Amino acid sequence: MSSSTHFDVTPLDDATLDETGLAPMPGASPTKRRIGRSLIFLAMSVMAVIMLYPFAIMVLISFKTNAQYLIGSGASTKTWQEINSTLPVYQELWNSTVVCTLSILIILVVGVMAGFSFAKLQFRGGNIVFLGIVSAMMVPLQAILIPEFVNIARTGLTNGYMGAVVVYAALGTPFSIFLFTTYFRRIPDELIEAGIVDGLGYWGVLWRLAMPMALPAIATVTVLQFIQIWDDLLVGLLFLQNPGERTITVGLAALAAGHTTSIPLLMAGSLVSAAPAMLVYLVFQRFLVRGLTMGIDR
Repeated sequence: MSSSTHFDVTPLDDATLDETGLAPMPGASPTKRRIGRSLIFLAMSVMAVIMLYPFAIMVLISFKTNAQYLIGSGASTKTWQEINSTLPVYQELWNSTVVCTLSILIILVVGVMAGFSFAKLQFRGGNIVFLGIVSAMMVPLQAILIPEFVNIARTGLTNGYMGAVVVYAALGTPFSIFLFTTYFRRIPDELIEAGIVDGLGYWGVLWRLAMPMALPAIATVTVLQFIQIWDDLLVGLLFLQNPGERTITVGLAALAAGHTTSIPLLMAGSLVSAAPAMLVYLVFQRFLVRGLTMGIDR
């Protein structure tokens, strides 16, 4: 006994598709869609104003002297001209750059090698070790800060960059290992085996095959860690004891803690401190999104 079923399929022409290339939902008229988009745009505009308003106030205040700020009128570039004489901003920017660069290099090197090992090398207890490393991301900084300071102080590293660099690297490495592990798992095992057969060895496969494919993940780790380390205050305040090695955020905190504080000077210094992190994010945001979204499918 045979039966046949007839399906009446009516193809959709281009006129029935909306701008996304999909057929609109039943009852979703063009007017409703325009209203929905307008509401989303309005909500995003309100959020943008809320987020950008403090920066606008900072810019306006920075172009005043302290006397003009107190009386509420006037404008001047004197604060920007004298900022380096009051706050060693160039030296502190250099200190922040050195600390960020060294910390990120350690985080990348350890993260790449460990991530490749967890993703492609089979060894006993690997999953347990990986779970322990990932669990370290859940430990709050405040819970380990005092023990870390005691250990670093015993080694005498609080008088230089390395104390803060070691702590920043230790805090950023678990996330780096997690991201690189999930990313390297996307690489086909056949490609790794082919590289081994060709005589590259695991080191050659890592640096010549896996590394070029992991550039989005490298950019993601670099951007996220740069923003976190650059804007951090607590670690730098504790582990950079030498005033000549303070980062820009620690220098601003020390200036704000003084008895005579110039609000325009603080606003100018805050803008200088925030500019590098904002610039890095704006330049590399597309790599950041790509690196965070790839490697989640496995």
